Amino acid sequence: MPPSTDAEPVPAGTATSPVTFDDVREAAARLDGVAHRTPVLTSRTLNALVGAEVFVKCENFQRVGAFKFRGAYNAAARLIPGQLAKGIAAYSSGNHAQAVALAARELGSSAVILMPEDAPRSKREATAGYGAEIVTYDRYTQDRTALGRALAEDRGLTLIPPYDHPHVIAGQGTAALELLEETGELDALVVPVGGGGLIAGSAIAAKALHPAIRIVGVEPENGDDTKRSLERGERVTIPVPRTIADGQALPTPGELTFAVNRHLVDAIALVSDAEIIAAMRFVFERLKIVLEPSGASALAALIAGRVADPPRRVGVIASGGNIDTRRFTELVGG
Repeated sequence: MPPSTDAEPVPAGTATSPVTFDDVREAAARLDGVAHRTPVLTSRTLNALVGAEVFVKCENFQRVGAFKFRGAYNAAARLIPGQLAKGIAAYSSGNHAQAVALAARELGSSAVILMPEDAPRSKREATAGYGAEIVTYDRYTQDRTALGRALAEDRGLTLIPPYDHPHVIAGQGTAALELLEETGELDALVVPVGGGGLIAGSAIAAKALHPAIRIVGVEPENGDDTKRSLERGERVTIPVPRTIADGQALPTPGELTFAVNRHLVDAIALVSDAEIIAAMRFVFERLKIVLEPSGASALAALIAGRVADPPRRVGVIASGGNIDTRRFTELVGG
């Protein structure tokens, strides 16, 4: 079992945090009636399997099929009319791409999205379907952050990055805010980690409401940049991960997200691709929901016993369900 990464928690909203709990609450008000208030599912079979009362926040039912719409819309809705008129740029492997594309359309703007050449076909098609222009790059040899900034500058667009942005972080935190409003106090919250925006926003909301709650992040074994960074106390860069969890295939944590997570995240658990697939199969058969690999990683850690000191009542964010039939069958049907 991976060791815990202990950190001394500090109150959200201090000088060490770029985002406050008030920011999360303001984002919730901005998203009210625009984003879906996604369901929280429970399962006696799941509870018996992990030995805890588990509450699954189903962001696979969010608009665009993932939590990313929360942060993208919150950030886009704060732009001034002149910025919206010129358009929005973003870079993403898929879910943030779709989220920005839809947010731009909802706000009467346009979007240009930088996506990796090997992004899942379903995510590329959905992004284009929301009206965005797609520009591709090679994720293994090119720097998407530099390319995205250059694209935005060349075209006069406003860049909304996928996680390293205070308004994006605040928007993502509304998922945990909704969960805790429905469940009441929990012993732990288990959250998938890519660039760190979801867990940063979730930790800010959760620790503000219940300071004793334990925040556990989950990464693929081959993409443990946040775990290594927390252990070292500074951001670490690893080779671009090769994992089925494409939404978590990032080489380094975000600068702003790491500033939050190094204080508020209590532990990072690692899961294998095989454990992710097992979790996808379990929730499909037992909860009757479809999750993409990144969306299932937090549940995978809980089911596989990767979370140290198992809690009595635990919330899990199932972050997305964007996977096409062919890929889902290929992974789960074996």
